[in-house]
Amino acid sequence: MSVAETLSELVRINSVNSFYREGPGEAAVAEFILSFFQSRGIETRTQSVLPGRTNVIARLPGKDPSRRVLLEAHMDTVSVEGMSIPPFVPTIEDGKLFGRGACDTKGGLAAMMVAVADLKQSGQKPPCEVWMCAVVDEEFSFLGVQKLCEGLHADAALVAEPTEMRAAIASKGVLRWRIVAHGKAAHSSKAHLGVNAIHHMARLVLALERYHDSLLAMEHPMLGPPTGNVGIIQGGVQVNFVPDRCLIEIDRRMLPGESVENVLLKYQSIIDSIQHAEPQARFEMEKPMLIDHAMATDPIASVATCAQKTLKQLGREAHFCGVPFGSDASKLSRQGVPSVIIGPGSIDQAHAAIEYVELDQVELAFEFYRRFLLNFE
Repeated sequence: MSVAETLSELVRINSVNSFYREGPGEAAVAEFILSFFQSRGIETRTQSVLPGRTNVIARLPGKDPSRRVLLEAHMDTVSVEGMSIPPFVPTIEDGKLFGRGACDTKGGLAAMMVAVADLKQSGQKPPCEVWMCAVVDEEFSFLGVQKLCEGLHADAALVAEPTEMRAAIASKGVLRWRIVAHGKAAHSSKAHLGVNAIHHMARLVLALERYHDSLLAMEHPMLGPPTGNVGIIQGGVQVNFVPDRCLIEIDRRMLPGESVENVLLKYQSIIDSIQHAEPQARFEMEKPMLIDHAMATDPIASVATCAQKTLKQLGREAHFCGVPFGSDASKLSRQGVPSVIIGPGSIDQAHAAIEYVELDQVELAFEFYRRFLLNFE
């Protein structure tokens, strides 16, 4: 089965994350991947993450059984809501394959699967043991890679995400949490008897806007500045009530070297300054809903230099880059597995109403992954 055929079969399977309303989860894709490897005589096993949701791990022995390289890609996709093309009908036009997940990240998954199968069929034994890891739940809460990391030991990992086949050794972290403003309810005809939580939250939102603008002064050579965004605001019960509660949700993208603790302390200091000026204002910072630390892989780490060498062999641009989005790579990196994010497609097409991946990049990814496994000593 060619890379394009494998990708078509993957896209044909609905694997919308089951934490989303209409999502069946990854079970059908996991079964396809198990069958793909088992029919080729490749050792496989599953790793239970949630009921009906399992990681799939395929293993190729290497010349040095004490060393291990991971190829890692997620099986789940985001929702198909808002798509303007049939999400599960893989269609090829102008060298592009269209469908949900084609770019994020079934193109990379297919290329990794076929690379491992090709090595098995060729009889070439890679220098190190190879694990091809297809995991669940990257698009919601990273439970699949967290399970994979339990007791994991590996010398390197390539993580498939759409980087246009550039080697990314840095990625921003993500921190998301809620802040609640508390007030006092009253009838709107006697508003002075209440404390308007929306008014106090408005002051905080404006202060956060000024702070987020100031973040532009910070600069990472590969990632640019950190960012902050107030993405949700909710408050009030009905128009003739003084609202006693208002809530916002914040998305903060962090650079390598920024700590969660220090970031949250900064927001608390902004809250404190408003509460000092407005004694009636009362805010509560809730515990983070999501923490995904930034990643920075040493450019002289063997995984990075081997990626660079392999790209040069393929006649590709080999400068390292960074990506602004989160991925499973940061979790592997914090487990002590040096990681590079690299895969076909552009993040601009991921999650899009018309999602697609260029098939020549998928073919390039296949060749890159195969050669990397032979190059990594």
